[in-house]
Amino acid sequence: MTSSVSESIPTTQKKLGKTGVLIVNLGTPDSPSTPDVRKYLREFLMDGRVIDIPYLQRFMLVNLIIAPFRAPKSAKVYKELWLPEGSPLKIYGERVEKLLQDELGDAYVVKLAMRYQNPAIEVGLLEFQKMGLTDIIVIPFFPQYASASTGSVYEEVMRVLAKWQVMPELRFVNQFVNHPKFIQGFVQNAQKYMAEHEFDYFLFSYHGLPERQITKGDVTGSVCRFGECCGSLTAMNQHCYRAQCFETTRLLVKALNIPEGKYMTSFQSRLGKTPWVQPYTDDVIKELPGKGIKSVLAFSPAFVADCLETTIEVGEEYKELFEESGGKHWQLVESLNDSPIWIETLVDLVKNA
Repeated sequence: MTSSVSESIPTTQKKLGKTGVLIVNLGTPDSPSTPDVRKYLREFLMDGRVIDIPYLQRFMLVNLIIAPFRAPKSAKVYKELWLPEGSPLKIYGERVEKLLQDELGDAYVVKLAMRYQNPAIEVGLLEFQKMGLTDIIVIPFFPQYASASTGSVYEEVMRVLAKWQVMPELRFVNQFVNHPKFIQGFVQNAQKYMAEHEFDYFLFSYHGLPERQITKGDVTGSVCRFGECCGSLTAMNQHCYRAQCFETTRLLVKALNIPEGKYMTSFQSRLGKTPWVQPYTDDVIKELPGKGIKSVLAFSPAFVADCLETTIEVGEEYKELFEESGGKHWQLVESLNDSPIWIETLVDLVKNA
């Protein structure tokens, strides 16, 4: 009996060569010096997805106002954050790069990149190109999708690849707010503090965004209502940053058995005078002691590695604000950093991309 032609054709195409895995975080200055911080701020804030106003207005705002005046102040904060080996964000990134490579094995090549400054996305992709890799997975280190973060990474990747003669097979990890191991990582970090202290309240603080960016993300023009549409994550609002943040909180609250009325989702790090997503973390903190809340366990689940926004802003500045307002005990839950469960999360994301 002769076999049919269809029986001789494999049902799946065999991959040739290795798969490149580009892990991408936001970025960090090369040093805490004022010139390097100014350079970083200019590159970061000149991104049209970050400050989404007309180019000329953005250029004037960033180069004549924000970078010149904010760089010296930010440099002082970065010096406080800086470790002998360098920026914590980059240190954790380099550790994760090695640990993930060890876990994935020789079939993969893992490269760390930063959206702004070094190591640049273009450098990582060009290394893949020189190795002849035509299968690439990109994992932005942003659990919740936003145009200003994940969207910007996508745009930069596509800008670089547009120059290539041979276009690779490309897979993006869009978001991972409901990945069980991502949630469990923060749960594990929180449980050790909950075992030592009984907290009155739990605050989940996410990086803020201008309201207009949330509205622009609703391409249907019929979903976004700022409060009415974030009750659950659905097919219609799955790329709404605010809705994803509330979903992250819901999953953490459920896993930690936190009672209703004992927690809140809020948003930090706002810039400028335009309306940003609310409630604002600093405003929430000021009100808590007046409600009889004296001890708070704070989370920053928009960040997978500790950085200026977690260690300094939430861990130190918000602690000081809480105590000045009458609070007694403030504890920050550290990010996933280079923990084993974060590496397990990334392995799952790669294998299922």
